[in-house]
Amino acid sequence: MFKKEVYIDRRKRLKEKLSNGLILIPGNSETPMNYPGNAYLFRQDSAFLYYFGLDMPDLTGIIDLDNDKEYIFGDDVSLDDIIWMGPQPSMKELSQEVGVENSAPSKEVGDFLRKASNKGQKIHTLPFYRAENVIAFADWLGIHHSQAQEYVSEELIHAVVEMRSIKDSYEIEELEKAAAIGYEMHVTAMKMCRPGVYERDISGVLEGIPRTYDGMISFPVILTQHGETLHNHYHGNKLEEGKLMLTDAGAETSMHYASDMTRTIPIGGKFTERQKSIYNIVLEANNRAREMTKPGVPYLDVHTEAARTIISGLKDLGIMKGDVEEALNKGAHAMFMPHGLGHPMGLDVHDMEGLGENLVGYDNEIKRSSIFGFSGLRFGKRVQPGHVLTNEPGCYFIPELIDNWESEKKFSEHIDYKKVREFQGFGGVRLEDDILVTNDGCRILGKRIPITVEEVEKTMNE
Repeated sequence: MFKKEVYIDRRKRLKEKLSNGLILIPGNSETPMNYPGNAYLFRQDSAFLYYFGLDMPDLTGIIDLDNDKEYIFGDDVSLDDIIWMGPQPSMKELSQEVGVENSAPSKEVGDFLRKASNKGQKIHTLPFYRAENVIAFADWLGIHHSQAQEYVSEELIHAVVEMRSIKDSYEIEELEKAAAIGYEMHVTAMKMCRPGVYERDISGVLEGIPRTYDGMISFPVILTQHGETLHNHYHGNKLEEGKLMLTDAGAETSMHYASDMTRTIPIGGKFTERQKSIYNIVLEANNRAREMTKPGVPYLDVHTEAARTIISGLKDLGIMKGDVEEALNKGAHAMFMPHGLGHPMGLDVHDMEGLGENLVGYDNEIKRSSIFGFSGLRFGKRVQPGHVLTNEPGCYFIPELIDNWESEKKFSEHIDYKKVREFQGFGGVRLEDDILVTNDGCRILGKRIPITVEEVEKTMNE
C-alpha cells in the first residue's frame, strides 16, 4: 500500500466530485478454479485498490456523501483461519491503515444499503464485471440481479476516470517498477529465441519472472511465430529459422500497476532484408508517434500519423500505391494495421476499460470513428501530463483479411495485391513502448527494450 494519506486524499477528492448519496465500491472475492478451496491467484478490484488500498478478498468500501463518513466492511479472521493463515490484523486495524475510521462485519452491508435506499439516498456504483458481485449487490438490496445495472452511475464513472487517468508520483514509481520487470521479460525472450525451441518454453519462463518480484503477469502472454494473429495465445509451435517471433507481455507489481510492451524479433538472431524492410517502417511509426505525443495533442492525431507512416513506407515498397492521404482517409491502411495505436495503462493494463472505453478514451470534442482501422483506437482524446499510454503501431499480413479484401477488390486503387502475396506467410510486426505524458512531451517508462535492428540482433547474439 501507499501511505494512508494518499487514500485519504483520493477519497476526499472523489467526494468533492459527486453531490450526494452513497458510493459503493465492492472488492473482489477469491474465484475457485475447480472446487471452492482451490482458487485462482487473487486479484483485487482496481477501483477498490485505488480508493481503499487493501489487497485482500471479501471487502466492501462505502463512502457516505451525505453524512461525510467512510466504511470498510469485512470480517476478522477466526482461530481456524489463523491456523492456516497465521495471525492477521483486525478489520479495524486494517481500515485505519488506509485512513478509514469505520469498519463493520460483511453481513451488515445489506442492512446498511437497504436503510440508505429506504431513506432515499442514491447509491452510486461502477459497472459490474464479476457475476458474484452482481448477485451480492442484488441480495443486499433485495432486487433481481437484472436490476443491478440500473445503479451504475455515469456521474461516478466520470469522476473516477478523471482521477485515475492522471498518474501521481507514487503511481509513476510503481509503473517504472512494472516497466523494469517487463524489460527483463523481453530481454529474456530475446536470449531464449532459437530455432527448435518451443514457444511454450519461453512463455513459461516469462510468466515466472513477475512472480520473483511478488507480482504477476498483467495479461496472458502473447508469444508466437504467427504474429499475424494479433492476440495469439497458442504457444505450441516449434520456432523455425527465418520467421519472426512476436512477444507482447507485461507485468504487474505487487501493488498491481502494469506494464505492456511488444517486441518482434528474428528467430535465429538475424533479420532478413525483407523482414528489415517492414520492421523499420513500424519502428519509424513508433518513433514518430512518440515524438508527436505532447500535452494538448489528440491521440487520434498521433494514431493517424502512425498510420500515415505505415502507408508511406509500404508505398515505397510497392505494397501500397496512390495518394497517401486518400488511402488514409478511406482506411485502406487497416489491411496492415487494423488496430489502434494504443490504450491507457495503470492499475489495469487496459486502464479502466471496464468503465467503458468511450467514457475513458473519448469526450464531447473527439468522438470514436466507425471506420475500420480507426474504430479500434481505444484512446483518442487530447493527452495531458500524467497520462500513461501504450504506443504500439504494427504491420501484419493476415491471410484471411487479404483473401477477403482481394476477392472484393477492396481499395485496389491503394493496395497492390500481387505484391502483397509476395509477403504471404510473413507474419506480423508490432513494436510497443509504455509512455508517460510530461509537461513538454512524453517519455518512455523504464529503460527502453532493445528495438533497433542492431540492438535486437546484438542482444539476441550476446
